[in-house]
Amino acid sequence: MTATLQVNPSSVFVVSGGAKGITAQCTIKLAQHHPCKFILLGRSEITPEPEYARDCLEDAALKKRIMENLISQGEKPTPMMVQKIFNEINSSREIKQTLAAIQAAGAKAEYISVDVTDTLALKEKLHAVAQKFGHITGIIHGAGNLADKLIEKKTSEDFEKVYTAKVQGLQNLLNSINPQQLQHLVLFSSVTGFYGNIGQSDYAIANEILNKSAHQFKKNYPQSHVVAINWGGWDSGMVTPQLKKAFAERGIDIIPVEIGTQMLVNELHPAYQNSSQVVIGSPMNLPPTPLEPELKSHRIRRRMTLAENPFLYDHTIAGAQVLPATCAMSWMIHACEEIYPGYRYLNCREFKVLKGITFNATLADEYILEIQELSKANGEYIEFQAKILSKNPQGKTHYHFSAIVKVVGKMPEAPIYEAMNLVEDNIITTTGKGFYQNGDSSLFHGPAFQEITRVLNVNSHKITVECCWQEISAQQQGQFPVKWHNPYTTDISTQSLWIWLNHCHQEVCLPGQLTYSEQFLAVPCNSPFYVSCEIENKTDTGATANFILHSREGRIYSRILGAKAVIWPMKMLNKK
Repeated sequence: MTATLQVNPSSVFVVSGGAKGITAQCTIKLAQHHPCKFILLGRSEITPEPEYARDCLEDAALKKRIMENLISQGEKPTPMMVQKIFNEINSSREIKQTLAAIQAAGAKAEYISVDVTDTLALKEKLHAVAQKFGHITGIIHGAGNLADKLIEKKTSEDFEKVYTAKVQGLQNLLNSINPQQLQHLVLFSSVTGFYGNIGQSDYAIANEILNKSAHQFKKNYPQSHVVAINWGGWDSGMVTPQLKKAFAERGIDIIPVEIGTQMLVNELHPAYQNSSQVVIGSPMNLPPTPLEPELKSHRIRRRMTLAENPFLYDHTIAGAQVLPATCAMSWMIHACEEIYPGYRYLNCREFKVLKGITFNATLADEYILEIQELSKANGEYIEFQAKILSKNPQGKTHYHFSAIVKVVGKMPEAPIYEAMNLVEDNIITTTGKGFYQNGDSSLFHGPAFQEITRVLNVNSHKITVECCWQEISAQQQGQFPVKWHNPYTTDISTQSLWIWLNHCHQEVCLPGQLTYSEQFLAVPCNSPFYVSCEIENKTDTGATANFILHSREGRIYSRILGAKAVIWPMKMLNKK
């Protein structure tokens, strides 16, 4: 299969929107690496260049000549009239330059002037060129329009203009070409479809449909190499210095043309044939949503099953799958962030495990997350009271978890952990999987949570561990995905107290109350991070500790302060 999916000299690509702009640059780069055949589609006509415009390359000089020509013909030139002719000349020039660059790379190219939303014309013209070039083996769908406006100001015409070029255009291309013969389907989507963006609801909808179409096509035609590329902003003519400045203020990196076009070539390598969707570019950091003064309440319902959350099989206590407290916290945090896009979780206080959720006969038909706004300041913060509850068949309410969550419009700078100590004392020599499922005194966690790699040092009041969480699949994460807050790395950090208790007191524990948590940076996946666990108090029935998650340089990712754990009989935890 791999051999057939390699782009080769007999490959024939149809490229919508491929004669101008970034799509044209991508096509030229692809031709330089794989000199095959390209059919470029665009709405513009190639018009003969007027005699007066020849060898006139400066914009101002060209506009002057257009005006002079109109006057010589007895016309009264208007700015709009001059701009229209100027655009036509420049458009034809750019198309010719694209064709010349592709041919200079040793590839063949032909341009078709057609609107991809015109079903009959598209089918007819593609058929005619395919007779000459051979079977079409690939589609690069780069056509698109913009009509950026706030949703209340958008017209149905705006929506149709944006939506049809992307969605109807793709459908028409697929209807014009036998999908069985397609080896490559590349859809130019956008980070707007993935993250959303103000003023681009129609563009986000259209691009997200492209994303889902890629997954669907791959499912139906697994022999094809299919990818929807969610591009970020390009460093091209469309991105003005003012727009670059606005992007920089929002922390958005611009994609250099040379790097972005090479990324397209890389994505078509057979090694990536099973990646149906990729995001190229930095996340869209939304400005904080404007707040209304009244304090609102929100209610979210969720049905939870083991089948939807496979990671739970790695969190089995006394023979039953138990929802980690950090996952309940994560549900609360992500829900609060989603209510007001642009605000990010900073801290969570008074987090309590009231009655855990166990996936056995006690599992409720549904769980309800109740969120009540406590206070807020526009652009600054919102504080919520969050509770997870369920009702039994008799209608009695059971409260499972509660917390006060704060989200902010601007994150503070991450502090440095001044008491960091990464010196190795070689007192605890167990490493990696040796900490887990290795007798009554070992940690009970399965593979998704077995990510403490080693203990650096331990004494009567502190333990420092190295962790490295290997990211599990989205399917395994189920209803508790990693976003800004990562419930899995948070859970792993609390395991350090278990190791300390077992080493110093031959006891084990379960979390009772996480009291106060805060986050400044995302905890890294697939690379080491460190947890410094400071023991504040130890009694016969429990322990209180601080967990600081930090980098090797001491920059704090997140921390849990004053966490309370309950001492638990060892044999009860690992009982099957």
